[in-house]
Amino acid sequence: MREPLARFFTALGYFTRLPVPARVAWSPERLARAGAWLPLVGWVVGLAGAAALYALAQVLPASLAVILSMALTIRLTGALHEDGFADACDGLGGGWDKAQILAIMKDSRVGSYGAIGIVLMLLAKAAALIELAASGPATAAIALLVAHPLSRLAAVGVLHALPYARSDDSSKAATLAQRLSRGELILAGLCGLLPAFVLLAPLQGLSALVLAALLTLWLARLFLRRLGGHTGDLLGAVQQAAELACYIGILAHWT
Repeated sequence: MREPLARFFTALGYFTRLPVPARVAWSPERLARAGAWLPLVGWVVGLAGAAALYALAQVLPASLAVILSMALTIRLTGALHEDGFADACDGLGGGWDKAQILAIMKDSRVGSYGAIGIVLMLLAKAAALIELAASGPATAAIALLVAHPLSRLAAVGVLHALPYARSDDSSKAATLAQRLSRGELILAGLCGLLPAFVLLAPLQGLSALVLAALLTLWLARLFLRRLGGHTGDLLGAVQQAAELACYIGILAHWT
């Protein structure tokens, strides 16, 4: 179990700001296999957000508890996925061809498309969680526990299915752009799907899964048509979009 645990800690250290044991030596080979552990990283982030939301809702209004829990999860991940979503909005919104889109996404500055996109994304996620919390903080906490692993599984699916769009290895995500083995896909699938099957009613879980899957498929087709593959920013965009789709699916069934 030593090597799988080292790969998990490598993924945790790459995808979050959480400290990992110093004895876990970093290596490109471990990072290349870290994508399979991304849904399990979602368990850690989702659990932290859910615990914070539930605890804060005992002493604060539900709306404020939701916003503070979102702030915690963003802090834990270093806004990695949110940054990718904003860059993807800028690139796909302002670029006309593949070269221009990739150049825009590589630019660290945030443009109009990115700013508007991330504001709307955060508002939509907050609104959905606040509506779910109206029936009790446990409902919103469960949504976080389900959406974070499932949305990261969506990103893993795109990473595995599509080729890497950049022709060079200058991106930090280039090392991760490796097709997963069957065992790694099974691991990612179990970690991503298990919370939905365990924590949600069957039809409620199905609603979240179907909506997240449809949106992921649409985004994958868009990436393939516009860029011929994926980038790290696009994977972040998939995670954010699939997370919102989970909340909407749970909310739609609950409503």
